[in-house]
Amino acid sequence: MRLHVVTGKGGTGKTTVAAALALALASGGRKVLLVEVEGRQGIAQLFDCPPLPYEERKVAVAPDGGAVYALAIDTEEALLEYLEMFYNLRRAGKALTRFGVIDFVTTIAPGLRDVILTGKTGEAVRRNHKDGRPVYDAVVMDAPPTGRIARFLNVNTEVSGLAKMGPIRNHADTVMRVIRSPETAVHFVTLLEEMPVQETLDGITALQESGLPVGGVFVNMEQPPALPSEYLSAAADGGLDLDEITVGVKAAGLENHAAEIARGLAAEAAEHAERTALQEREKERLGTLRQPRYDLPKLADGVDLAGLYDLAEAIRDQGAA
Repeated sequence: MRLHVVTGKGGTGKTTVAAALALALASGGRKVLLVEVEGRQGIAQLFDCPPLPYEERKVAVAPDGGAVYALAIDTEEALLEYLEMFYNLRRAGKALTRFGVIDFVTTIAPGLRDVILTGKTGEAVRRNHKDGRPVYDAVVMDAPPTGRIARFLNVNTEVSGLAKMGPIRNHADTVMRVIRSPETAVHFVTLLEEMPVQETLDGITALQESGLPVGGVFVNMEQPPALPSEYLSAAADGGLDLDEITVGVKAAGLENHAAEIARGLAAEAAEHAERTALQEREKERLGTLRQPRYDLPKLADGVDLAGLYDLAEAIRDQGAA
């Protein structure tokens, strides 16, 4: 795969997984570009570096050699670049920005904005050295959320009302050739919760109906059961032995308020059992998919640069990169 598009419902860790996937793909001496299209500077925060300008910059060294470069696509700069490339109008475009015309145009014609964003990513995929070798071994796009992904990627449909021919239409056709290529995959990030899983299922269906390539499903922040199955069942039914828990609390040196602490622990165990049962139900729903599934753990210390490398290792171990 040359282009990896990563999407997911907000709050599922989409940007984190995209960054970890880029690290995993770059391991072993490869060069990978990580692209952000939403203007949130999430990549810079993850890699603990200053806000990214509209240029490709190295942000990390991958395990066993290799490097990750990052690009935060600025819609206005990308449009100016587009006007210069196809119409030789960069100077005029800069004048238009002072009057807010570009913001106005991309607001009333959002399909044009998507063509520009996906087009810049597609150009990075197609870019070669003089000897024909690709500049980047892979490109990872941190894409918009699941609910918008099919429309965002299906740029031909979006520009059909804007242009039937000419540079915009030709550009859209070029973008679609990259997106529909067998070297492209759209990956979904989800949590084992009802709404993210449902959006993942709906998003995969929407892509398939549009003829767009679906990759894998990354289950993020999975939490393994902290109790054996028999205790989980008892906790879910409210059947834990409070006297036994109280004895354990006292044995741990917490003599004061031992009974109260035991009741609190039993309540936490019941919540954990409910959460575990929910995870299993959502796993079964994901099990109906034909796409490969990759399970990523919840990071105990939160998401930092060291955590990204841990997630990249988990991705490599499961054969996703």
